[in-house]
Parts: sequence; C-alpha cells; structure tokens
Amino acid sequence: MAVALVALLAGAGLLGVALSGALSSTGSTAAAETPPPAAPAVVVVTPTPAPAPAQQPAPVAQAPAPARTERTADERRFTANDLQHVPASWVSGFYDIYAAAQRAYGVNWLLIASVHKQETAFSTHPTTYHGLNFAGCCAGPMQFNVTNGGGGSGSTWARYRTAGTRAARPAAYPHKTEKHPSVYDDYDAIMAAAALLRDSGAGRTLDASAWRAAYDYYGHDLTGVSYANEVLARAIGWGQRSFCINCSTDQGLLSSVDAAWGTPVRAEMTPPAPKSKTTKSEAVAASKG
Repeated sequence: MAVALVALLAGAGLLGVALSGALSSTGSTAAAETPPPAAPAVVVVTPTPAPAPAQQPAPVAQAPAPARTERTADERRFTANDLQHVPASWVSGFYDIYAAAQRAYGVNWLLIASVHKQETAFSTHPTTYHGLNFAGCCAGPMQFNVTNGGGGSGSTWARYRTAGTRAARPAAYPHKTEKHPSVYDDYDAIMAAAALLRDSGAGRTLDASAWRAAYDYYGHDLTGVSYANEVLARAIGWGQRSFCINCSTDQGLLSSVDAAWGTPVRAEMTPPAPKSKTTKSEAVAASKG
C-alpha cells in the first residue's frame, strides 16, 4: 500500500478524562457527571510519510479534480475555532449524540467531534444557530451546505437531513429545536454529518479513509487539505491520549498526517514542471557524443 499504517492504540482508552455536566435544551447544567463515549476497539493508526509519487495510489473514484484554491476566510475561522475555549460542561451535552452517531453509522466519534470543533467550536460560533455563514452557503453546528445543487432537495443538507431517524433522540442536549429535522438542531446536524462521513468512506479507524472523508466534507482544494489534516491530527491526538476539549493540535502529528495523506493530494494540484526545450545545437552535440 502507498501508506504504511501501524496500529498504535488497541482497546478503548478514552475514559481517562471525565468531563462534568450535561446541558439541557435551555442551557442549564445537570449535576451528574457525563463521561465521553467509549472509543471503538481500534481507533488510531500512525500516519507515515508517503512514498515517491510513482508509488502513490490513484485518487478516489468520482473525486473531482482538486484546485489550487485557498479560502483565507475559512482558514481564519478554523484557527479561531481551534483556539476558542469551550467549557467542559457545554461539550458534555454532546456526548450522547456522538455515541448515537457512532453506533448508527459506524464512524469513530472522535472524527465527528473533531469536525464539530473545526466547524463551529462545538456549536459556540456566533452564527451556529441562525442564518448562513459568511459565504452564504452553509449553516448550523456542522455547517451543512443548504444552497448547493440548486438548493432545496438538491442540497447536501436535504440529502442527509433525516439521518437522525436511525437512532433515538436524546431527551436533552444543548440546542433542541421545536421542529425536526433542522440544520440548527445539534442532534439532527451531528447525525447528518456522521452519515455523510460514512458515505465518504469513514469508519471506526482514524486512517487514510477518515482523512479522505474529512477532505470530502470540506471540499477539494488547498484549504480542504489543511482542513482534513487538522481534523485527523486532532482526532488521532485524542485517541492516543485522551479527549481534550481545549488542547492545541499536536504539531508533530499534524506534520505526520500531512506527509502521509495531505502531501500526495496536494501534489495532484501541482502541474509538472515543463520540460526544457533542447536547442538544435544541443541536439547535434548530443547525437555526436
């Protein structure tokens, strides 16, 4: 295989951190402590540097050609979301949803939670529960596109909006809307994200397939590569250590993830250098040599 993967973590090892409190739909804190969901049996693989380009696998089928586009506004938003300090009591309100999404769709909850942090800092971004984002396309806790495909039934949100019907809706969670499904409802949005990640190839292991699913989730350009790198490095770090809401992403892991999975995709966006033209005199000299 193009990317050699070495299993690092066997067994559920994410109960070392118990985060207190669970929020009701009105935002009040419950007295009981709620631990994070249990991790799957094997959750993490070690990304290793990619081999020479000739040995790299072909791009995933049906994936559109990547573009050398950087979206600076999104880059700033992701950085801000990563640095945002979020109370443990608030995040604990999502644990039942993460667990339900993992059971229903077989996607590692650490990947789902990492996308949640990347997109809206665990639903704390000011525009999470109303309107559209700065680009006028996406909305809600997981920033689903509600305008693509002509909007309406053609949008990404429309295709995944009923994903929550595969599990029981928790009695209380941070933002429970009156009507369902709603792109602004945390349960509806997180379950839809799990279904979308599953359909893009994500499973219980944080590996190349999980990276590709995160890349597909954002879009195929340079910012999408950076997005997938950040999401996977954060999730792998949580898997190796413990779920840490406000910890910075390990830069060593980020570099490893980029070398293993980001660099080959980024290389697809770089056209080969043009061959230098051989002059007539050089060609004659070469023929005589």
